[in-house]
Amino acid sequence: MKLNKIVVSMFAAGVMASPLAHATDGYFSDGYGMKAKGMAGVGIALPQDALAAANNPAGMVMVGDRVDLGVDLFKPSRGADIANAGFVVNGANDGNGKGLFAIPEFGYNKMLDAKSSLGVSVYGNGGMNTQYNANLFRGTGPAGINLEQLFIAPTYAFKLNDKHAIGVSLNLVYQTFSATGLQSFQNPGYTSNTAALTDNGKDSSTGVGLKVGWTGEVTSTVTLGATYQPKTKMSKFSKYAGLFAEQGGFDIPANYGVGIAVKATDATTVSADYKVIQYSGVPAIANTLTAGGLLGAANGMGFGWTDVKVIKLGVSQVLNDAWTVRAGYSHNTQPIPASQTMFNILAPGVVQDHLTLGATWNVSKLNELTVGYMHAFSQTVNGPGAIPVPGFFGGDANIHMYQDSLGFAYSWKL
Repeated sequence: MKLNKIVVSMFAAGVMASPLAHATDGYFSDGYGMKAKGMAGVGIALPQDALAAANNPAGMVMVGDRVDLGVDLFKPSRGADIANAGFVVNGANDGNGKGLFAIPEFGYNKMLDAKSSLGVSVYGNGGMNTQYNANLFRGTGPAGINLEQLFIAPTYAFKLNDKHAIGVSLNLVYQTFSATGLQSFQNPGYTSNTAALTDNGKDSSTGVGLKVGWTGEVTSTVTLGATYQPKTKMSKFSKYAGLFAEQGGFDIPANYGVGIAVKATDATTVSADYKVIQYSGVPAIANTLTAGGLLGAANGMGFGWTDVKVIKLGVSQVLNDAWTVRAGYSHNTQPIPASQTMFNILAPGVVQDHLTLGATWNVSKLNELTVGYMHAFSQTVNGPGAIPVPGFFGGDANIHMYQDSLGFAYSWKL
């Protein structure tokens, strides 16, 4: 395929995809590509489809000529239980004003020659959504937020030799954000910009970043991989300059990871990834409720998230020429300390343990149908005294979440 046709395909994919809230590893997705999702998201050393660039750009040169198109039906259950509070309304609060999200994914890859490939992976990096129809912040209308992120990742990968490859993705990032029902924070005692805090509709932000990776076969049965993505500087959410620190700043955190894939038998592959997401490098996410200044200021109050470390373990088993089955488990450290649960009523990304199942049916030699299921077990972070007495009149904020998703993808080998 000529280069201009490849570029057209990239932009068409970007227009098509509009990922919605999907919070698992903090607010990052649990996995990219339906085959990886069936194995708890492992993929740094195990490329399986044209979404491989989201896990490790080097993997694209290993998957050949193909197109992958999928959708993940994602259903989170989130809420907050408040007690002994003055500023926040006491009681059990359901944040599921919107309960089901359809998250598309798209991948295209073309081998330029025997040693190099050019492709694109289009995916939702993550997101967060809550809608409390009863306004627990004593504002007007439903209280909640909606964060969506879209990555379009044109990727070039190159084989150094028969066993090792490197790759680089140019990440074109588009994100949107909206907040409603936070009028109680709209006073000079809480925010540096009263007009740019809530109910300003959807705002957008863009940025350009990189992701680099390596993968190598170190023995006939063991493959290793490593990947790194620096922090992506994003334009500011000007409509919410009075909510997020740095006058509306909301950058994409740096993250890195390593992986291993072991061919245990001709039919069985076991793979594991270790990943770190550096939320602490983004003030809007990392600044704490008590140590921060006014909302929107350079040192403004934030969500108090810490870095997340993720361990993923997956296995795939080829049953016959037609069927492959998969399973996986992942665990991540808790991003939200007990002292920071008040603001995280809006963003209760507390789940830590995920179980996944998946399968691929080879419809023909050139076509595949893949299904993946994920359950994130219920998790609660109790925050006794997390609502500060100065300014917020004290109280306890206990936040909780669990999640389920079911996805389908169809693939064409070109």
